[in-house]
Amino acid sequence: MSRLAVIGAGGHAKVVIATLRAAGAEVDAVLDDDDRKWEAELLGVPVRGPVAVLGGGRWGRAILAIGDNRIRRRLAAELGALEGLEWARAVHPSAVVHASVELAPGTVVFAGAVVQPDVRIGGHAIVNTGATVDHDCRVGDFVHVAPGSHLAGSVVVGEGALLGIGSAFMPGVRIGAWATVAAGGVVVGDVEAGATVKGVPAR
Repeated sequence: MSRLAVIGAGGHAKVVIATLRAAGAEVDAVLDDDDRKWEAELLGVPVRGPVAVLGGGRWGRAILAIGDNRIRRRLAAELGALEGLEWARAVHPSAVVHASVELAPGTVVFAGAVVQPDVRIGGHAIVNTGATVDHDCRVGDFVHVAPGSHLAGSVVVGEGALLGIGSAFMPGVRIGAWATVAAGGVVVGDVEAGATVKGVPAR
């Protein structure tokens, strides 16, 4: 199996590394453009330099471990053309992911998450700790389903949306691209693209 690099050296990267290790993967390096982090370690994994060194062909697999949805999208576009690079997935063994679920490259599913039958999750999306995604949901690229968020069946989430900690979604609602649902928001109707909603019910 080719060597694996984690891109990003923040707190989110710690959870990605822990998830990869729990799943039996060996992480060779962390890469980050913040030179203050170079030569440090993250959970014992060395930070070996900026993201640009990924282009040298040393690592055949990588995963974006950055919480900001827009930065993940930018880096995916910039690095996606590198020859021989494969985007890894990370699924914690304590997560429950039905065999029918489609996880696009770059997806991470953290400890305690539940993803039910016939769900599709896009590239470089995050299903965070203890989140649940019920049957037939469609979760777009670069979405972040934050810890403890709960999507009922057939919810559709557009690209780059942020579903805040502890948010909840009624069956069949549609969340537009790059929308934000604040922590604890309860979504009972559709949310327009780019909108920010909060409260119970979320407005």
